[in-house]
Amino acid sequence: MPVTDTHHDLDTRTLTITAEFAAPVERVWEVYADPRQLERIWGPPGWPATFEAHDLTPGGRMHFFMTSPDGEKYYNFWEVVEVDAPHGFRFRDGFALDETYAPNPSMPQSSQTYTFTEVDGGTRATYVSTYESAEALQQVLAMGVVEGASGAINQVDDLLAA
Repeated sequence: MPVTDTHHDLDTRTLTITAEFAAPVERVWEVYADPRQLERIWGPPGWPATFEAHDLTPGGRMHFFMTSPDGEKYYNFWEVVEVDAPHGFRFRDGFALDETYAPNPSMPQSSQTYTFTEVDGGTRATYVSTYESAEALQQVLAMGVVEGASGAINQVDDLLAA
């Protein structure tokens, strides 16, 4: 299993997930840079993602939905802030109301920083989510974000091996 550590801190409003992959940084980067590869790992197992927009450049947007096992669609968006290929990127992550990808004001948004570092020929990936309040972090923790994100990240190994 790639996920080696998960930690949340209500004082700093952060959730940090660390994973190790037996692949070079450039290969791990490709998973996020290619929407078809990203679809294969984004979202927890059983909740496939469909990226309708994928612009991994500063100022770019990504629009995607995840489909539940019951066929319900849940819409999300990313607003890309910074890109340092192949070492990582930062983006704003939010839940959307529907297929218009308008932000859902009743759901928390977060700032995401994904960092890929070479370690002994492999990659250490560090995923840091920062929320606007401790209550927003608690809300997503109660929704199962640790389990969902860990399940998604753990799917990367199969994609890298394929």
